Amino acid sequence: MSTSSLELSRQLLVGELVKRAAHKSPNRLAYIHKDEKRTFKQIDERASHLAGWLQSQNINFDDKVGFILKNGMAFVEVFYGIALSGGVGVPINFRLVAEEIEYIVNDSECKLLIIDEEYLATLHSIKDRLPNVETIVVVGQVSNEDDVIPYETIFEAKAKYEPVQQTDNDSCMIVYTSGTTGRPKGAVLSHKNLCQNGMNMLWEAKIGLNNKQLVVAPLFHIAAMSTLINTCLVEGTSVIHRDFDPVAVLQTISQEQINAIFLVPAMWNFLFQVPNLTDYDLSSVKISITGGAIAPVEIKKRIINNFPNAGLFDAFGQTEMSPVTTCLHPEDTLRKPNSVGRPVINVEVRVVDEQMNDVPIGEVGEIVYRGPNLMKGYYNNPEATVEAFTGGWFHSGDLVKMDEEGFIYIIDRKKDMIISGGENIYPAEIEEVLYTHPDILECAIIGVPDQDWGENVKAYIVLKQGTSLDKSAVIDYCAKKLASYKKPKEVEFIEELPRNAAGKVLKQLLRKRDETKSETSSLQND
Repeated sequence: MSTSSLELSRQLLVGELVKRAAHKSPNRLAYIHKDEKRTFKQIDERASHLAGWLQSQNINFDDKVGFILKNGMAFVEVFYGIALSGGVGVPINFRLVAEEIEYIVNDSECKLLIIDEEYLATLHSIKDRLPNVETIVVVGQVSNEDDVIPYETIFEAKAKYEPVQQTDNDSCMIVYTSGTTGRPKGAVLSHKNLCQNGMNMLWEAKIGLNNKQLVVAPLFHIAAMSTLINTCLVEGTSVIHRDFDPVAVLQTISQEQINAIFLVPAMWNFLFQVPNLTDYDLSSVKISITGGAIAPVEIKKRIINNFPNAGLFDAFGQTEMSPVTTCLHPEDTLRKPNSVGRPVINVEVRVVDEQMNDVPIGEVGEIVYRGPNLMKGYYNNPEATVEAFTGGWFHSGDLVKMDEEGFIYIIDRKKDMIISGGENIYPAEIEEVLYTHPDILECAIIGVPDQDWGENVKAYIVLKQGTSLDKSAVIDYCAKKLASYKKPKEVEFIEELPRNAAGKVLKQLLRKRDETKSETSSLQND
C-alpha cells in the first residue's frame, strides 16, 4: 500500500500518489460512480494489478496506451494503472469520429487501446488502419466473435506488478489539444507537470483534507482529469457522473453533501435553467470552480447567488500547462469581474509583443508562460514545439492585458480577433455584452468577409426557451453598450452552439457554416 520504493517516493509520480493515499487512508472512500465504490486501498490494488497486466502485454517504459472511456470507475483505474506501469496514457475524446480517432492513435503510436463497448463498432471500422495497435480491451459487454479482451477478465488473470524506475520528468500523458486550427497536437505532460498542477490548485483554492467533490466534466479533458489527482493529494472523495445532467448534479450535491464542484461555463449556464433550482440544498458547497472556457460575468454572478456558502474560483489555462495558469479568487470576483485573476503559485507570466518585449500595463499582448507544470513539448512535432517555445517561454496564443495589480484580462485568442476597417475587434468583448441580455442563453461572435471593410462582425445567438428577438433588437442592444464599429452587422439565430468537450465554442465550425451559406447563395445568384 505504501509507495513502491524509496527512490520512487522521492519523485512526484502520479501512480505513487494513489499508493501514498492508500497508505495513509486505506479505508476511506476515494471514488464513487453509481453503485461502484472504491477505497484508496481498492483503487491501489486494482490499478497495480492493471499495471502488472499491461507489463505482461509488452507495455514497456514509454509505450503508449490509448483509452476512449466515458467518466466512470474504469477511467480512474486505467489512469493510475498506466501511470504505474511506466507506460504513457493517451486519453481520447469519445465524441470524435473514426477518422479523428485514427489520426490520434497513429500519431501517438498507441500499442494498446482500452475502450467502452459503445465505441467498438467505430474502432472496428478503422482497425486495419491502426498498424501499431496490438491489443484492444473493452469495458462492458462483448461477443465471443470480437477479437478483444473484456476489461474485467484482466482482474481475474494473474499479474505481478513490477515497479518501474521512473523520474517525475518522464512522460505520463499525451493529451491532444482541441484542434481548433488544423490537426490536434499531442501535449506531452510529465508526472511532475500533473502533480505540480494539482498542488498549485490545492494552494490556490485552499482545498483541505477529506474534501468531497463532484466530477461531471469529461475526464479525458485535462481540466477534469486533474481533479482525480486532487482526490489523492487530500485523501478526499470524488463522486463521478458519467454524463452531465443538470438535475442529477443538483440532486447529488444535496444528497451527497458535496463540498466542491468544477463545471465549465456552459454547464453552469444550463444548471441555472433548471426551473426549481432553489428547491435543492446547495449549502454544503464551499468551493465552486469555473474554467475550461471564459466565464461571462453574468454566469459568475449567478454562481455566487445560487451557491451562497461557496467561494468562486475562476481558473484559466490550457492543456499545455497541465492546465491552470491563473486564478481569480472569491474576494476579487466582483471587484475584478472581467479578470481571470493573477498567476497561480509556481507559474511565471509575461505579456509580450511580437518581438518578445513586455508591453506596458493596460496594453494588449500575448501571454507567455514558464513553470514546472509546462509540458515537455508536442509529441512527434518538433517544429510546433520549437515555435511554441520561441524566446524561452511558452506562447499561449491568447491575447490579454494586465492591470497595475497584476490581474490578467483575456481579450481573445489571436486567431479569433476581427480586423474591420483597420480596427481590432475582440469577439469576447461583444459576447460579454450579449450575455447581459435577459433573453439570450448563449452567443458567439465571428468575423465574416466584407468587400469594403475586410471583415464584419457576425453574432450567432441561442435564445432562452419561450423568448423571441429579432436581428435589429440585438444590434440596437449592442449599439448602446459598444462603439459603433464593434456592433454586429449580421445576426443569425441557431438552436445550439457547436462545442468541444471542454465547453469551448468551435468557432471554426461557425465560420465553415457561414462560408457554406455564402457559397450556396453565390451559386444561386449565378
